[in-house]
Amino acid sequence: MCPVEIDTLKERVAACGQSHVLACWDTLDPGRQDALVHQLATVPLESIPDLVECHVHGYAAEAPPSDLAPAVVTTPDDSMAAEFSSRGETIIREGKVAAFTVAGGQGTRLGWGGPKGTFPATPVSGKPLFRVFAEQIEAASQRWGTPIRWYIMTSEANDAATRSFFADNNWFGLSRTQVMLFPQGMMPCLDAASGSMLMDGPGRLAMSPDGHGGAIAALERSGALEQMEMLGIEHVSYFQVDNPMPPVIDPVFLGLHADPAYSSGEMSSKMVPKISPAEKVGVFCRVGSKTDVIEYSDLPEALQSETDADGQLRFDAGNIAVHLLGVEFIRRLTAGNEMPWHRALKKVPYYDTTRGERIEPDEPNGVKLERFIFDALPLATKPAILRVDRAREFAPIKNATGADSPASSRQAQSDLYGGWMEARGVDVARGEDGHVLADIEISPLAAMGPGELDAADLPERVGPEERFVL
Repeated sequence: MCPVEIDTLKERVAACGQSHVLACWDTLDPGRQDALVHQLATVPLESIPDLVECHVHGYAAEAPPSDLAPAVVTTPDDSMAAEFSSRGETIIREGKVAAFTVAGGQGTRLGWGGPKGTFPATPVSGKPLFRVFAEQIEAASQRWGTPIRWYIMTSEANDAATRSFFADNNWFGLSRTQVMLFPQGMMPCLDAASGSMLMDGPGRLAMSPDGHGGAIAALERSGALEQMEMLGIEHVSYFQVDNPMPPVIDPVFLGLHADPAYSSGEMSSKMVPKISPAEKVGVFCRVGSKTDVIEYSDLPEALQSETDADGQLRFDAGNIAVHLLGVEFIRRLTAGNEMPWHRALKKVPYYDTTRGERIEPDEPNGVKLERFIFDALPLATKPAILRVDRAREFAPIKNATGADSPASSRQAQSDLYGGWMEARGVDVARGEDGHVLADIEISPLAAMGPGELDAADLPERVGPEERFVL
């Protein structure tokens, strides 16, 4: 960097009260200087003072809105579902929808040493999550006669490993040009007392991912959004990498999203009824005239347990992180930068520039900033919320054991595919609790639903502890 450029950079960081980030500049070799400049180029420096004031010095936890009401949810009957499906299939055939996976996570909580998308998820063959989605996309491309594009948002931590995994697996049989990977953005960690940007080393900022809401900016920054516009893609099917269950290209959902009687076509979401008041999922609510998601930790306890005249939870619309977003809506969000930042107080190791040593804190010391994708919902004119079957759509892999674990997800998959086989006349052994006692796995390339099993070579019975894969 020339002297004039470094002087300009020093002025910019000084103007936002962060001069300390260049305190070790003269001790850095040219490569580390360039790396620090690159990091700083990704930081919205002019916004830092406002973020510090809002999320450090002036931070106060927001009280839940006082006018919360249950969200309006669409539960289609067979006739409505058929109408939505017909409209959605037309959208797919015309090449107007793309799949979008948020896959920035590592498998650390699962004891897995790699990107979460590489985790073996299926009951029999142990297909990795990425292959599960790739087969869905290939099956949908074959059924509707158009190559469906797949966009994948990685993270700084797993981008290289994810690319290597796709290359090693020959892109799971998809065309290389059909898949685009790009990393999400990062934000500097702030000292929870002073608001200073924490350093990870003498010439390196301590950074953290900017949340799944950062997908909006990442789509634009990577060129993915421009590519979608050039290809005539109008809708983006958003889903997270840890849930192998939902159909990633769903004509019923698309048809609802594109029906002006129900949706403005900007953003639509799927929900499942909560299994208990304490289930740790966000809840779709009405806040005044807007639809929003209230995190489970922010919903007042009295409302969590409140029931209606039928004894059902009033606030039961659980968010499963499956959405449709209109490309025009995404473009509008990138232009307006309207989505809020959220604060998370965490323990952040940091380099003390005055003492010249790295500190491992015993208590939370840093503020991490992130955005949530569902914060786009209140910005949509008329979002639609579709009620779907939990057994079909929601069995995430988040925890090593217990609920939302590999074991519970594989059981849910066996239950689903066992039900498909029963619908075709196969006797499938079940326990007293109703769960299938065998391991059953059906690839979407073999069948995308029970109706497609008619031509399959199925056994008369699947007994306890048997393993069946199709």
